[in-house]
Amino acid sequence: MKTNSKKTNWKVWIPFYLMGLPGILYLLINNYMPMVGLQVAFKNYKYNLGIWKSPWAGFSNFKFLFKTGDAMIMIRNTILYNVAWIIIGMVVGVGSAILLNEILSKKAKKFYQTVVLMPYLMSMVVIAYLVFAYLAPETGLLTNMLEGITGKKINFYTEAKYWPLILTFVNQWKGIGFGMILYLSSIVGIDNSLYEAAALDGATRWQQHRKITIPLLKPTIIMLMILNIGQIFRSDFGLFYQVPMDQGALYSVTQTIDTYVYRALLQRNDVGMSSAASFIQSVVGFVFIILSNQIVRKLDEKSSLF
Repeated sequence: MKTNSKKTNWKVWIPFYLMGLPGILYLLINNYMPMVGLQVAFKNYKYNLGIWKSPWAGFSNFKFLFKTGDAMIMIRNTILYNVAWIIIGMVVGVGSAILLNEILSKKAKKFYQTVVLMPYLMSMVVIAYLVFAYLAPETGLLTNMLEGITGKKINFYTEAKYWPLILTFVNQWKGIGFGMILYLSSIVGIDNSLYEAAALDGATRWQQHRKITIPLLKPTIIMLMILNIGQIFRSDFGLFYQVPMDQGALYSVTQTIDTYVYRALLQRNDVGMSSAASFIQSVVGFVFIILSNQIVRKLDEKSSLF
């Protein structure tokens, strides 16, 4: 009887295994099989020999990232921009989600949600030319407006000091819609009776959000923060390469690991070096996720990812 019971229980799970099979195959093909290519980072890759027959190079491919004089600049830019944008994105995303949820009209809410999300769906190439339309030296809308106000013409594409603010604005403008939807989906799931009870107690809307909405959003905020920390050693290539139009005068504030590797790959055509840089980014991201999750677990075990 026990044997039949076990067989019956096993057969019951067959439909669930079949349902999960496409997802398992997707992860296997797209996430795990390509990991064989990690060995390229440790090889002196030759196109005529391929991955398997190319000679091993040890850790020599990893040295180019740290030997260059721009090493500290690109690492500093990559990390500091990401740290600032994680904090700003969290504040802006939560704030915009709360404001959108306050709109009572469903049509108006859908309209604003579509408008805010639209930049996220746009190509970075299109955004680069939109930025250029405002900042172009001769015909830029913002350039001419500032010249009319101050009497001075600013060439934004040769002045590095303006670009941390420009890149931050473009990054938040493009990503605010996606972050807002993630937080809004959590806000919609909050029991409305909590707000009604708070209103009966005389709580204002701000007090309701401060005491109810934001605390209940904490798991979502922490989860997104941990995932974003995992990308702290990476950068949006299009944002740092295409939006500044690859201007050499701006490298001090636009040079990141991704853009440096791309330029090095164009000059040297060395696949092993670019693979080594990507390998370092993945390892650092993994370590950061583990450490940040452990910190969260010690502070609040229920809010940790694992």
